[in-house]
Amino acid sequence: MVSGLERSDKFKDECGVVAVHNHREASTLAYLGLHQLQHRGQESAGVVSSNGERLFVHKAMGEVAEIFTTEVLNHLPGTLAIGHTRYSTAGDSAVLNAQPIMVDCNKGMIAIAHNGNLVNANEIRHRLETQGSIFQTTSDTEVIVHLIAQSKEQTLPEAVCDALRRIEGAFSLVMMTRDRIFAIRDPRGFRPLSMGRIPNAAGEGRDTIVFASETCAFDLIGAVYERDVKPGEMVVVGSEGTYSRFFASEMKQSACIFEHVYFSRPDSVVFGRSVQASREAMGRQLAKESPVEADLVVPVPDSGVAAALGYSSESLLPFRFGLIRNHYIGRTFIEPEQRVRDFGVKLKLNPIRSLLAGKRVILVDDSIVRGTTSRKIVRMVRDAGAKEVHMRISCPPTISPCYYGVDTPSKEHLIASNKSVEEIRDYIGADSLAYLSLEGLRAACGEGEKATYCTSCYTGIYPTEFIPLDQIQPMVVEKKR
Repeated sequence: MVSGLERSDKFKDECGVVAVHNHREASTLAYLGLHQLQHRGQESAGVVSSNGERLFVHKAMGEVAEIFTTEVLNHLPGTLAIGHTRYSTAGDSAVLNAQPIMVDCNKGMIAIAHNGNLVNANEIRHRLETQGSIFQTTSDTEVIVHLIAQSKEQTLPEAVCDALRRIEGAFSLVMMTRDRIFAIRDPRGFRPLSMGRIPNAAGEGRDTIVFASETCAFDLIGAVYERDVKPGEMVVVGSEGTYSRFFASEMKQSACIFEHVYFSRPDSVVFGRSVQASREAMGRQLAKESPVEADLVVPVPDSGVAAALGYSSESLLPFRFGLIRNHYIGRTFIEPEQRVRDFGVKLKLNPIRSLLAGKRVILVDDSIVRGTTSRKIVRMVRDAGAKEVHMRISCPPTISPCYYGVDTPSKEHLIASNKSVEEIRDYIGADSLAYLSLEGLRAACGEGEKATYCTSCYTGIYPTEFIPLDQIQPMVVEKKR
């Protein structure tokens, strides 16, 4: 018996957050929003609700649909709720680190959910522990709660702002008290966080205000996207209405470009731009930069589909689903005693031999991390009878790890950090290999129109001065501007 599949050769999704203010079924809406954000984290999920007097919490390991039954949701009453779906980027994979984190402190009852990673969390935690603080989790998010509790500011909004000025890194947060919702983005705007509205949902002339990591969550619950929470902004929603303030001075914007490359769902608007539009533009630009004589354009599903559509459109080569993905794989499977080569990849993908046999095939994928899965897919397509296999990647070579909320391998495990493009081509067994240029990627994602992007994973140049000492690799740190 093998638990799960062999590890995918992909960056691991970060986390997803959602918040609902003023709805009779707030916890159900939060659950539905998390269902739409499941791709952002599959380890654990949780929801905290409020009936105006106290907070109620349920969180567990597993996927959203497994955790939240009708009975569970019935025990999460109230008109306010926040939710979180998690893949651990800091802290152990255990239920104690599942979010939202809920505490009852000198500032009242608080629940908080976090998408991102605090690069100075260990330093702050060590200082707080020497001063007597006791931590209940190993998550970097708990540092924020302690800083709020220890703040000398008298009001909660001021204490929150005081705490936020002491942390550095990526944080898109939703926070809840008995009667208010807070939505916050870090001053560089690394991670997305959108605001939406359900008009007169309560039937009392008052709108429901919602927040989510991606706008695809709004579509399911009938909310209309209004705007993004701005970098450095804290939006507060209460019975008195909605107001916002900025807790930090303006910094150079560093929206994560990998949200458009891979993380976000194609039906979302992220950083003010359609993800589907960005990915198709990547494919078109890739076809311009790296054409090749071939018969078919085949995506590696599902991540390569949109870019392959763009490549096909620009190259005028036919698009075909030559690889079929099995979406119904459970958490465990029984592997034959006699080892089957590439069993894990074959369990997820199967080639259509009648389409591939005798053809010159362009395989389009969003990235290559370690190269192991790409190697197996190329071999699978060849075994299906392809005459030639040309690999095209809709982003530049990934040479550096991320410290801002994405679980990435160290430089020694990133194939592009240690091999040339030609060496990678030889390793994966393709007839040719080409990546999208960094300039092409920036243009495809509308650099300057809606956002300015962080591209640290492609350049090794980091926008924050501080990087965790225990994670440092040879790198360049870009100074604050």
